[in-house]
Amino acid sequence: MATLRPDALAAALQAAFGDTHGGIRVALGEVTLVVAPDALPATLRALRDRPEFLFATLIDLCGVDYSTYGDGAHEGRRFAVVYHLLSLAHNCRLRVRCFAADDEFPLVPSAVDVWPAANWFEREAFDFFGIMFPGHPDLRRILTDYGFIGHPFRKDFPLSGHVEMRYDPEQGRVIYQPVTIEPRENTPRIIREDSYAGEPGFRKG
Repeated sequence: MATLRPDALAAALQAAFGDTHGGIRVALGEVTLVVAPDALPATLRALRDRPEFLFATLIDLCGVDYSTYGDGAHEGRRFAVVYHLLSLAHNCRLRVRCFAADDEFPLVPSAVDVWPAANWFEREAFDFFGIMFPGHPDLRRILTDYGFIGHPFRKDFPLSGHVEMRYDPEQGRVIYQPVTIEPRENTPRIIREDSYAGEPGFRKG
């Protein structure tokens, strides 16, 4: 099986899509194609069906919140959906990134009709990031419960959450209530080698 090298894949993408997309990047042996939401469905089908690509397998799909990326140095749209594709025919992989046009109500077209495996991945991105996928057959939460408030992977979501759930023996059922945990900042413990120099069994070097 001949492997389509990253530079050759980037050239094939440029030839197929020209300057109609948001850019093609090759870094660390990986190729990333940036696609606008309105061009996404046609692009994904072309990547799956055209003989020079044949990305028949969707390995993964995830949401990303870029609001604090690079310590706030990121300029541009906040939410993106990232697709990781595999072409067995050409023994290569491709990353596709699509930024939602609206930060307040992020929308990215569903890829379920291109790769049915996108179904649960898109539900997870909706659940955790609040990204909507028009065309999805059953877009609802998949990992948090139906009464959950907010989207826990957004960078502005509090670590303690908004509500807590507990069993109330007086009411005989599970209830929701405001979080009673005081917010705190976790500081990682730093272990230095010098502090272990006198420990039994410790050997330096």
